[in-house]
Amino acid sequence: MSIKRHIPNTITSLNLLSGALGVIFAIEGRLDVAFPLMLAGAFFDFFDGMAARLLDVKGEMGKELDSLADMVSFGLLPSVMMYETMRLAGCTCVLAYFCLILAVLSGIRLAKFNVDTRQESDFIGVATPTAAILCASLCYFIAVSPASEINGWIASSWFLPALALVMGLLLLSEIPMFSMKVAKGHKLFDAKRIAFLSLSLVAGIIVIVFHLNWSLFVLLTFTIYLLVNLFVAFLNLFRK
Repeated sequence: MSIKRHIPNTITSLNLLSGALGVIFAIEGRLDVAFPLMLAGAFFDFFDGMAARLLDVKGEMGKELDSLADMVSFGLLPSVMMYETMRLAGCTCVLAYFCLILAVLSGIRLAKFNVDTRQESDFIGVATPTAAILCASLCYFIAVSPASEINGWIASSWFLPALALVMGLLLLSEIPMFSMKVAKGHKLFDAKRIAFLSLSLVAGIIVIVFHLNWSLFVLLTFTIYLLVNLFVAFLNLFRK
């Protein structure tokens, strides 16, 4: 049996391990560690599919394992981080548990993705890693910048549960979302991708010039990605 058949699944397993460790640290209140572990999971998630294509060893097991790993790293982990953010802020109301709606809807999204043949190159609805990293970067920023003026209302009893619901609904939406993965059929440098990359560059410059925490660059980048896609979808709606 060729060892190359196991390389993609090994990379996927590292995504799963990163997510599981992230959940443990999040439960312990170490959001400063949980978020980098999520980013590590995203790194492995990006390259497992690429490895499978390069080695020509794609299979159903890898597809299912990828979804299971994503459920932990990008479904459960961000939900626990949002819940823990509210708990650390002193908000112990029942609304804090509502953050888990993101985990539930992420699971539905991943199951939908596995049977949706329309998502070969780009996405229909927000991808689970996008929603997860956007929410988790916000939680990380709150954890490492407790003196920030925005922390009060972000960690309030309503903001994070509302964010979990909105992102969860976007996961299940029919809004087209472009992918930055290099795959057959992609126009890697069309107008929307150029707009996204340009605005992200501006966000990066702002973060560097004003000596802001690096997590804000991640948050702004994924927010820009979401807004560009929503804007394009809005334009296309009126063109019909």
